[in-house]
Amino acid sequence: MGLTRTEIFTDKQNQIARIAKALAHPARIAILQQLIKEKTCICGQLVIEIGLAQATISQHLRELKEAGLIKGVIDGPKVCYCLDISSLKEIKAIFLEFTSEAIASITECC
Repeated sequence: MGLTRTEIFTDKQNQIARIAKALAHPARIAILQQLIKEKTCICGQLVIEIGLAQATISQHLRELKEAGLIKGVIDGPKVCYCLDISSLKEIKAIFLEFTSEAIASITECC
């Protein structure tokens, strides 16, 4: 796989791409939806609720955490995850700005 030349893009473009990549898998969406549904930190139930192997869930959690969508807290031998609300608010603002600019600047075509 080739290297991505992220240095030729703006910080904002790279940030949007990182977030979009984290959201680009249905398992990650399911994990986020489960965290929203539970309204609290989740430690081990994701494997049962989502139906994927622990290793697979862990990989998806790592991607979501790296994108800033969730945060994890170590609780003894396990890690509990929850939504990172302040980060989600920032992400919402970024995507709102991005989509608003597109909608405002484009007239109907095709």
